[in-house]
Amino acid sequence: MPLITSAGIGSGLDLESIISASVDAENVPKMNAFAAKDEALQVELSAIGEVKSAMSKLQDTIEKLADPDNFNKRIASISQPTSDDGDLISVTPTSDISPGDFKIEVLEIAQGSRALSEDGLFATNEDVVSASGGTLSFSAGPDKTFDLTLDAGATLSDLRDAINSSDSNFGVTANIINTGSEAKLVLTSTVTGTGNDLVITNDNAELDSVSTVANGGGAGGIGIAAENTAKDAIIKVDGITITNDTNTFKDAVQDMTITAKRQSIDGETAKLSVNVDRESVTELVDEFIANYNNLIGQIGLQTRIGKPLNSDSTIRSFDSQLVNGLSTPLSDAGPFTSIFDIGLGIDKDGYIEKSSLVRSLNDAIDENYDNIGKAFAGDNGIAKKLESLLDNYVNSDGIMKQRENNLNSQLGDLEDDVENHQYRMESLEARLREQYAGLDVLLAQMQSTQSYLSAQLASLPGFTRSDS
Repeated sequence: MPLITSAGIGSGLDLESIISASVDAENVPKMNAFAAKDEALQVELSAIGEVKSAMSKLQDTIEKLADPDNFNKRIASISQPTSDDGDLISVTPTSDISPGDFKIEVLEIAQGSRALSEDGLFATNEDVVSASGGTLSFSAGPDKTFDLTLDAGATLSDLRDAINSSDSNFGVTANIINTGSEAKLVLTSTVTGTGNDLVITNDNAELDSVSTVANGGGAGGIGIAAENTAKDAIIKVDGITITNDTNTFKDAVQDMTITAKRQSIDGETAKLSVNVDRESVTELVDEFIANYNNLIGQIGLQTRIGKPLNSDSTIRSFDSQLVNGLSTPLSDAGPFTSIFDIGLGIDKDGYIEKSSLVRSLNDAIDENYDNIGKAFAGDNGIAKKLESLLDNYVNSDGIMKQRENNLNSQLGDLEDDVENHQYRMESLEARLREQYAGLDVLLAQMQSTQSYLSAQLASLPGFTRSDS
């Protein structure tokens, strides 16, 4: 706080030092106490934050362990045939598929139809397709349709552009091929499957040249060759022939989607093996062990003697509940009745370690995979028990958040106390200056009177000044 430096000028006394010492005697101990309390609160808040962060990491892992779907994943391994033509198939298994091995051959790839205008209809792409305009109707199969209205005088190029830019187009692409002697309109449909050929009709006979069906019936000016008709995809799974209108076969093998990528050459097959995704389960258990041990380590660090959470009742209670949750006997998990049965153990410091005296985790997965999921994610599983405990502490209204709010509230109150104290010190300094200002004036007046009297006495006859 600023000090006024004029005190003591009148009396010659060092009143500034007296005022400063008086204020410091009141201010310094109190400010030191405030600083010590602030440091203690900040350290405790930091320690709570470290433990809460470790809890949150474990909570994230526990949520995954509590989800049965994470134990039902399947992984598909494909041995593609040796070829420079690329992969034969791709597959997507679901969690419900039973593990097994399959051989898959692709007999036919599904294709959409391709329509081409007849010879001699158009000399260039600027030829007019309809002098008066009209509407073309496109369809492919029972549920794919769209209409296109052409203006009078529309050219072949105008038709191509209108088809390709139509918002309602279900998948027809138009191109013009110039052979050097004429222009040909080529229409390609993405709608695959036998019987789903592209059909184009019109409401004006002038448009017969760009239709597959003439206005009065019969063939139009656009035709589809036999090799360009829409076709089904055909595959063989372990010798069984399966047909589909697209290259994506859903449930050809129950609970698995097979996509044909190309046609087999000389009867080549892809070998498919479906297994449980044990690697992801192992990684998830490893993550659980790492985050659990990290939390145990943080609790141990923050509760040491001299640390802010030493003997903290909240942390002691949580630690006890955590151990109890991990140690509670399992049920409805087949042969697994405790964490020791699934290959986990606890050392003398409370850390989880892989493998136990009973069996290793790998052995438990190999011997009884389905019950591993129940041991963690079942209604009475480890993850379900720990999930509710961690939610109670870590969630937005949890115990740890309440502790943080309380500490932040105390820090806020401390700031108010410091501001109030500083105000009191400023008031104290003002009072001292007012008091010492009066003393300064009085002493100055006394000194002035003394000087005057001394001067008067010195002027009297026979007055002798004593130097003693």
